[in-house]
This record gives sequence, C-alpha cells and structure tokens, in this order.
Amino acid sequence: MTTYRPTEEVREGFEVYADRFQAMLPEDAKLIKHYTGTEWAEGPVYISDDDCLLWSDIPNDRMMRWSDADGDSVFRQPCGYTNGHTRDRQGRLVSCEHGGRRISRTEADGTVITLVDNYQGKRLNSPNDIVVKSDGSIWFTDPPYGILSDREGHKAESEIGANYVFRLEPDTGKLEIVGDDFDMPNGLCFSPNESLMYISDTGAPGHIRVFDVADGNRLKNSREFAVVQPGKPDGFRCDSNGNIFTSAWDGIHVYSPQAELLGKILVPEQRTANCCFGGPDMKRLYIAADHSMYSVVLNARGNQSP
Repeated sequence: MTTYRPTEEVREGFEVYADRFQAMLPEDAKLIKHYTGTEWAEGPVYISDDDCLLWSDIPNDRMMRWSDADGDSVFRQPCGYTNGHTRDRQGRLVSCEHGGRRISRTEADGTVITLVDNYQGKRLNSPNDIVVKSDGSIWFTDPPYGILSDREGHKAESEIGANYVFRLEPDTGKLEIVGDDFDMPNGLCFSPNESLMYISDTGAPGHIRVFDVADGNRLKNSREFAVVQPGKPDGFRCDSNGNIFTSAWDGIHVYSPQAELLGKILVPEQRTANCCFGGPDMKRLYIAADHSMYSVVLNARGNQSP
C-alpha cells in the first residue's frame, strides 16, 4: 500500500547544512518544473549530442524527451517498461527493461538490441538501474519490482531466486555476479576515479553502501555509507568532486564523500526517484520526481561521460 506524506511535509526549496552545499547554489538557484503528467518518473539520462533529456514513465510503458528547444514529447512507446538508462562509451543508449527483463542497447540507426536477458539460462528479474565503467563494462541491479505485478512490467515468478548486482562485458557477453547480499539493490554509481562503487538498497536496509572496486571488476570491503530519510534512497549520481546526489522522499539529499549530509534540494512531490546531471557544462541537475521532471542549475559539475 502506498504511503502518502502529509501535505505540510511536501515542500520546495533548499536546506543548507554546510557551507560546501551553500557554495553549490548560485544566488538565483531555483527549481524549475519542465513537465508533469507521468505516473512514475524514473531513469533520467542526458543526451549531450542533442542537448536533451530522456526519462522513463514506467507504468505507462513510455520514454519521454525534453529539451529547451523542443519542449516535451514522447520519445518511445511502447518501450519495454524501461527504468534506468545510461550511455556507453560510444554514446549509445543502454537501458534497463522491466518488460523484456533485459538490458537493451539502442544502436545509431535506432535499432534496439538485447545485450543480456538471462544468467546461466535463467531469466533476469527486472533490471533496474545501470552504469557503464570506463573500460566499457556494464554494471546493473536486478531487483524484482517489474515482476511483482503488471503495473511496471509483467507479473511473474523469479527464475534466479535472488536479487543480484551484475557486471556485463558487452563484447563477450560474459555476465557475472558482483553483489549477492542485497535485499532490493537499486541505484548505483562509481566515484569519479572509479575506485569506489555506491549501491542503494530499497529493501529492508534502506541505505546506501560503498565498496572498493578491486582489479577493476570486483567489489570488496562493503560498508554502510548513509541511511537516507525520509523514505529510502533510490537513484543517485556523483558530481566531479565525489559528492553524492541521492533521491529521497522529500527531494535530493547531497552527501560529501565522507558521508556528511551537506544539504537538500526539496522537491514538491510525494516521492523523488532519481536524478542526473546535464546541460552543455554538466551543471544542470535533472530530477525525476513522481509525476514530474524538474531541474536546477548548480555550481557543481556532474561526473557523467559521455
């Protein structure tokens, strides 16, 4: 059952807990609503070539597009109930699909191909969020949200029987488990130098963990990074200084690499799901929140490439 926050808890603005967060805010910092009308906004990804944003409206099985030049439009429908998106080192769109229970890639000519949809012959649950490392490897989480009902995919039983974090080598098709002790693994990202990986768990723990990345392809030395409240952390991104911008029920919470809560970007929606940096200078933070898409221009630069 969905829990709704009291109206007085749904607020807009900024909460500053440290000077470092204040320095991230321009004097005229303002949250801008670009679009409203999604049933559940998720998976924003900035496309620098077109200076546009793509994101998922999962229950409506569509991907949306927004740009300053063109406004909003439907980018793809149906889309396999996509959730998280990223771009690979060649700039191609790589997506998590609940409906197809797969990782797909959109080629330059618009063709959508399957990169992986099973582990050792058993279908994936419903890939959720995704990142691409500088070596081209694809890392993604696979909780069962898309198979729990027909709202965000197709109801089905888990064939794997667990919720893993995976690493895929797209050139060889090799898929391996890099995280096997999560309840509901969800958002994930690397630190700027890729020596650390952060992964959220939207199950019982409701926290973000941080791992050392060993030999470029293994996770070790797990420890709790932050417990995000109210709600639980879903999707998040790093800026170029290693600060974490994570979703929470009330907006985006900003943590230092030392796990100090620096401040909050309050979003006037019931839930905030995810965010990404964009704009020509990568200083615009796009925020997918419940029924709407927002952005705020900051004095912080995103770590996304390309």
